[in-house]
Amino acid sequence: MNNSNEQYIGKQLVDNLFNHNGVFVLPALTLLSSEHVRLITQHRIILQPHDVIQLDSEAFYQLAVDDCTAAMENIFDQLRYTKSKRLPMLELKNEVIPFIQQVSEKNDFFGILAALQTKDDYTYRHNVAVGILSTLLGKWLKLGPEELGMLTIAATLHDIGKIMIPAEILTKPGPLTDEEFDIMKKHTTHGYELVRDTPGTTHMQALVALQHHERMDGSGYPFGVLGHRITDFSKIVAVTDIFHAMTSDRFYSEAAPLYEVLTQMEDYSFGKLDPYICGVFISKLMQSMIGNEVLLTDGQMGKIIMILAHDPLRPLVNIGEEFIDLSKNRHLGIVRVIPQ
Repeated sequence: MNNSNEQYIGKQLVDNLFNHNGVFVLPALTLLSSEHVRLITQHRIILQPHDVIQLDSEAFYQLAVDDCTAAMENIFDQLRYTKSKRLPMLELKNEVIPFIQQVSEKNDFFGILAALQTKDDYTYRHNVAVGILSTLLGKWLKLGPEELGMLTIAATLHDIGKIMIPAEILTKPGPLTDEEFDIMKKHTTHGYELVRDTPGTTHMQALVALQHHERMDGSGYPFGVLGHRITDFSKIVAVTDIFHAMTSDRFYSEAAPLYEVLTQMEDYSFGKLDPYICGVFISKLMQSMIGNEVLLTDGQMGKIIMILAHDPLRPLVNIGEEFIDLSKNRHLGIVRVIPQ
């Protein structure tokens, strides 16, 4: 069998694809995954350059995230409406994980973030977003390929227990009552059981479903454990879970501006979130803002020139002829970063 088709992974089919006997194989506009390529090769089809188009980054992120979101919705629905409470790992590994890994490889944080902005499918898109952001963060923390692969799956499944929570609680437009919140909190233990009981998963991955709402100071749920009892994977997912939730429009709250979210997360790193993991996340995000315009608290506009390792949220800013070190000028601050 010929593997030359592999060069087309991540590209989009132009037309419907049929094999030599006229059997329909894949529809037009399919974003090709490794699984699609395996199927095409099984049908003894060798793709040619004119069969596919290379999407620009923005279109690729959008289509990949939309496809993954639809696949996650399908996985949730399968679990909701079947007696079996085993996760369809094959579907997850073939239709979701490869695209999450491909998007993460791009390292283009703002392009990716735009594609993750929720439409009306927060519950499903959030899983994909946390999968992508955790994979990026895992790379920044220098995890090896095997650990990174395990983290990607764990992060994508972190909220799978929500299939056991009534839809009227999940999509309630206002704040939850104490009773509703108690039910909502159970998604952690439900998720733990679902992942644990599925062949092909690890205990570490089940613990992420259980612990992603636990906090370093013991203020989290379901068990209120302290930081030394929370696994590293769970600490990573806690950071990306909070970040995506705060930067998204949800059923009951609007997205907060990015810089405001990062400031809030820095506060959380004194007690709630792991300070090292959270610090790496904030620092990398700020690095990706070098060159962006910022509005300062005194109304002036400046440009981020350099991120300072000891205080990433207070960078070196250029205004006209001047260079202002915000870490030394504490009376000045950034109101917001203007996207490029």
